[in-house]
Amino acid sequence: MAAATAGGSGSNGSSPLIKNSDADQILVPEKKSWKNFFSYLGPGFLVSIAYIDPGNFETDLQAGAQYKYELLWIILVASCAALVIQSLAANLGVVTGKHLAEHCRAEYPKVPNFMLWVVAEIAVVACDIPEVIGTAFALNILFNIPVWIGVLLTGLSTLILLALQRYGIRKLEFLIAFLVLTIALCFFVELHYSKPDPKEVLYGLFVPQLKGNGATGLAISLLGAMVMPHNLFLHSALVLSRKIPRSVTGIKEACRYYLIESGLALGMAFLINVSVISVSGAVCNASDLSPEDRASCEDLDLNKASFLLRNVVGKWSSKLFAIALLASGQSSTITGTYAGQYVMQGFLDLKLKPWLRNFLTRCLAIIPSLIVALIGGSAGAGQLIIIASMILSFELPFALVPLLKFTSSRTKMGSHANSLLISSVTWIIGGLIMGINIYYLVSSFIKLLLHGHMKLVANVFIGILGFLGIAIYLAAIGYLVLRKNRESSIKDLPSGNSQTAETLPREDIVNMRLPTVTGDLN
Repeated sequence: MAAATAGGSGSNGSSPLIKNSDADQILVPEKKSWKNFFSYLGPGFLVSIAYIDPGNFETDLQAGAQYKYELLWIILVASCAALVIQSLAANLGVVTGKHLAEHCRAEYPKVPNFMLWVVAEIAVVACDIPEVIGTAFALNILFNIPVWIGVLLTGLSTLILLALQRYGIRKLEFLIAFLVLTIALCFFVELHYSKPDPKEVLYGLFVPQLKGNGATGLAISLLGAMVMPHNLFLHSALVLSRKIPRSVTGIKEACRYYLIESGLALGMAFLINVSVISVSGAVCNASDLSPEDRASCEDLDLNKASFLLRNVVGKWSSKLFAIALLASGQSSTITGTYAGQYVMQGFLDLKLKPWLRNFLTRCLAIIPSLIVALIGGSAGAGQLIIIASMILSFELPFALVPLLKFTSSRTKMGSHANSLLISSVTWIIGGLIMGINIYYLVSSFIKLLLHGHMKLVANVFIGILGFLGIAIYLAAIGYLVLRKNRESSIKDLPSGNSQTAETLPREDIVNMRLPTVTGDLN
């Protein structure tokens, strides 16, 4: 890997978010070699953080506590689906030199583009809520700080983010990889001492089962916590930080190595999620569990999990869990901020100071988290994490469908047959996820109307509003699926190794250093 000096670009679509004349570019040698793989390491680990954030831990703990190892197959299916979907997002950025949000702005009219931006921003905030609450729980476990005060203290993560990002994206990638390995080490140690039954774990991984409506709801929360819409925007942009040879061979090599790198990172995230569910399932189903601990397992959240581990496994186990939770919450802040920057820049061509972007997103997440923590305590905060995960699951089609439309209509990024197969598989996966979401939404709403013990007038009013909302949701998805692309958003691959301003390098992706708060924008 070599480094070069990056300058600014004059076009609106690729002008730097932050003016910085000495940023490091990550260059990929033109010579074909397996050593080039190390040049591509990084984006996958940044993306994988979203799969092991506090929202995932919350749903994993509840899944293990309530259904032992029965929902492990959801993690396996979601991880495989995530790898396919994330590889498409990476390929989109590699082949076109533009990320997903920019394609949406170029393709859709102003009103649909604006609505997609609103949905994407809601997804970023919904992703930030578990990070806020998870960090607050970690501070409570480590230092006995009340949860609501911990929620306020998470606002200081903006300053931490500024201190980290000013050193450049490559060093940030190494830091994130280190945090992922730290989280993995913590939970692997927990797994060793909790001693789950390997046969039961393998059975739960490979034998699908859903017992009851509660299991269906929790399965949707697991899907929402695993396959996040903002991650599609993030991955398609992060791959643009590499300056790759713009030839057919160079593009194919980049797509292949990004697939391998994503597989390694998501594989690590998969093992961490399996470990969390297995630890929760083993601890909550232990034969010598006290009545107090058994009651905690019935309504398990991040905060109760620490006390449960301390009582059953040992005091050190609770501290180890808190360290992993703190590392997860703080690292998730970084990826959420990046995703928010790319979403706003891509959809609206609007460039805010990143510290301001992070501050606004964090405030929108802190307000509901603070209200719920004050009123409902740790139990209410835990329920808010589940709700945020379900929101992410329902919003996934509004990022996934545009991604599939852009990639399936442009299959010239390598082998036509392979690209078509991946696109078809992803359409099937996306269709299944959307179908499960719609089924659960309709069935839960009908159950609320039939068993909600509300007056007839309230039932009729809520029924009309609810079914109208479902109809609008389905119509919006149908519009994205059935609409024909207005123009070609993806250009054919160049035949040589030449670079153009419309392909690579993208200075606004490479230049991810943050100056001080008073720094100038381009």
